[in-house]
Amino acid sequence: MLLVSEAAAATTMGAAAPTFRPPAPVPPAERLGLLRLLSTIKRNPLECWSAEFFEQPVARVKLPFADAFLVHDPGAIRHVLVDNAANYRKDPIQRRILSAGLGDGLLSAEGERWDVQRRTLAPLFARRTVTGLTTAMLGAARGFVERWRSSASGDVIDVTAEMTLLTLNVLALTIFSDGLSSDVDEFRLAMNAYFATIGRIGVLDLFAVPDVVPRPGRKHLKQTMSYFEGVIDNIIAARQQRLASAQSSEPAADLLTLLLRALDPATGRPMSLTEVRSNILTFLSAGHETTANTLSWSLFLLSQSPEWMARVRDEADRELAGPQDGLVDRLVAARAVVEEALRLYPPIAALSRSAEQPDRVGPYTIPRRALIVVSPYVLHRHRTLWARPDEFDPDRFMPEARGGILRYAYLPFGAGPRTCIGSSFALQEATLVLAVLAQHFDLMLAPGAKVWPQQKITLRPANGLPMLIAPRRAN
Repeated sequence: MLLVSEAAAATTMGAAAPTFRPPAPVPPAERLGLLRLLSTIKRNPLECWSAEFFEQPVARVKLPFADAFLVHDPGAIRHVLVDNAANYRKDPIQRRILSAGLGDGLLSAEGERWDVQRRTLAPLFARRTVTGLTTAMLGAARGFVERWRSSASGDVIDVTAEMTLLTLNVLALTIFSDGLSSDVDEFRLAMNAYFATIGRIGVLDLFAVPDVVPRPGRKHLKQTMSYFEGVIDNIIAARQQRLASAQSSEPAADLLTLLLRALDPATGRPMSLTEVRSNILTFLSAGHETTANTLSWSLFLLSQSPEWMARVRDEADRELAGPQDGLVDRLVAARAVVEEALRLYPPIAALSRSAEQPDRVGPYTIPRRALIVVSPYVLHRHRTLWARPDEFDPDRFMPEARGGILRYAYLPFGAGPRTCIGSSFALQEATLVLAVLAQHFDLMLAPGAKVWPQQKITLRPANGLPMLIAPRRAN
């Protein structure tokens, strides 16, 4: 049996701030039967996890389509995702979902194609490059301050939709610098339709029925992908023309220019245009959706905790007025709230792998083609790894406590070779935006609103997040 981490224990012993239990499913006492399991997966996979999975390090589940092993022991997770990662590839269901338009991008590529892209793209997300995007991120956040100020005081706003729009604006400014050259709200709605379609995991997928058998929504998905490709191809073509023109002023060193000029350090080869397009779509889809949900949950959690709202505001008042250099590193309270939101509501609630060859994980022998599932949602609420795991307590991530968190007990961005390449980008963006918005606005959940987490590719508020937004009152 694993022990509660030192940082978690410390927050139990010394937390002075009041905490609350954010909304989440109560795990059923017993495992779900097959028919109930299938219907729950279709409705909300988050509700499938029974109580024992939050207590056992490794558990075996016999499914009709595969042997599955649920792994929530930090040592076993390291074995699967890091030490023996070559033996565990993305399983067919994940590949089916991610191949819907992203088949040539980093998120879904495998083998040598993935190695080449990872080497080529890594410099784009180095710390120096990401910190250089601080101005664009702050500009997008302050643009939303003006947007919300223009609304009548006390208006009800769907914060989830607003954060989706904001994060798309950030990506548009950092990837393209000149913007999307398309209606951003239209792009947002198309992206919502895209995630709603690929997020459906049906019986055909679970039983590995070949892709030639039609799935609901595929026709609409093709139309959506055609729209995305048209927008992105037009932007790429315009940028290539500027890069090729000797008379043109030097284009901004945004991610698009870096992508088009990026060379594989091992071979010196550039990425193909198909790969450039797929990776831009990957950044726009995965990047904006996950960060938008993180910000939505962070704002909701802050709205329920006056003590932490005051701490974030005091810090924002002090640090946002100071030098921009090193700003993100000084916003420690805002970042702690973001990281606690990522713990309670990790954007990717489950990772799955398929064993290429037999192996051993914990007490179990893993047969070839067995399904390995690591759920950050379960891991982050595991009874043996966290004290008061279902309560909101950002103190866990303050500098004096975070060092005690076990390395593989917290995986909001995955781990190992396939850890999220944009994790530093996302954390910086969410921290800056949260600090700016908290500094300027009071937020209160709209009367009668029901907040509930739903897993659909990403973990999002099922009914949006209707909140009353008003200019911050004087202290």
